[in-house]
Amino acid sequence: MTFAVPALLINMKIGIVCYPTFGGSGVVATELGKGLAKLGHEVHFITYSQPTRLDFFSENLFYHEVDIKSYPLFEHAPYELALASKMVSVVKYEKLDLLHVHYAIPHASAAYMAKQILKTQGIQIPVITTLHGTDITLVGKDPSYEPVVTFSINQSDGVTSVSEDLKRETYAHFDVTRDIEVIPNFIDLDRFKRLKKEHFKTAICPNGEKLLVHTSNFRKVKRVEDVIQVFFEVRKVIPAKLLLVGDGPERDKMERLCRELGTCDDTRFLGKLEAVEEVLSVADLFLMPSEKESFGLAALEAMACEVPILTSNVGGIPELNINGVTGFACNVGDVQDMKEKALFILDEKNLPTFKANALARAKEFDISEILPMYVAYYNRVIKNTLASI
Repeated sequence: MTFAVPALLINMKIGIVCYPTFGGSGVVATELGKGLAKLGHEVHFITYSQPTRLDFFSENLFYHEVDIKSYPLFEHAPYELALASKMVSVVKYEKLDLLHVHYAIPHASAAYMAKQILKTQGIQIPVITTLHGTDITLVGKDPSYEPVVTFSINQSDGVTSVSEDLKRETYAHFDVTRDIEVIPNFIDLDRFKRLKKEHFKTAICPNGEKLLVHTSNFRKVKRVEDVIQVFFEVRKVIPAKLLLVGDGPERDKMERLCRELGTCDDTRFLGKLEAVEEVLSVADLFLMPSEKESFGLAALEAMACEVPILTSNVGGIPELNINGVTGFACNVGDVQDMKEKALFILDEKNLPTFKANALARAKEFDISEILPMYVAYYNRVIKNTLASI
């Protein structure tokens, strides 16, 4: 997880392109930019709306909105073209040293177009692409996008992925010739930590019930139905409550499932929450039974709040969740095994140890540990680009 750090360029000017939403790639990109700004680097976000996590003022942070005009000729506005044009403008007039694009589609291809335009104007701008997950495992595999994804990755000056599993899957499914550097996702332990919210816990669990929590975008791949089924089984054995944070296409179906199982009185759908750490601070167990996760950022956020995790054993999750130490990792869809493991964690003889282990593991992914890896990688890519001119 570490590599030799070269002599650092001071006060780099970095353009970050990302989706500005609650999704993992947008969260990581925004938190990365904020961390870089605190180190003294000048960071320019380029996207179609202000990133959700870009929530404080800094003299080193800038936001450039991509103006997407709609014309009758176009059934869908050409965002990729507008984004490429905005990148050209920001690189040229802000004199950026580097473009870092998060999520391959369509950011990597737009960055390639911008790079070629700038080259005709005598400007060489290195581009780093970070692969986050579904841009490779789901969308990127679609035959409609695969050739462009492969080309854009290979034309990047640097490529990173958030887990070893995602790196392996990229090489397995795409004809990628670029070296991929694994730099894991990270957590800001100054923000994500267990807060004193005993009054909140008492309001939700007035009789000392155990509190289970799940956060996601409620897509099928998250298998929220397994969360509800596990809770249903746990609730048969011990008093428990369930909080579901997030929203998405599966929510209505999950609400119907709760009614069918008769668990509505003990289940709350909280919708999208910005201060999710306040909910995690009162949780006893975090559930992530996903069919696929390239890393599991939501689980890391829970661990930082001293919450043990019960997950599936797929994708990059086993790189985060140490089975039997920070929680347990079970086969996808094995509700009965998840129930047994949940009850084991929630046993008062075991729960304190699991909580302590979860926090200790989260500390290994603190932003202070991961940020230097990005800075070093930036420097390496910039130097290689300058040497090739």
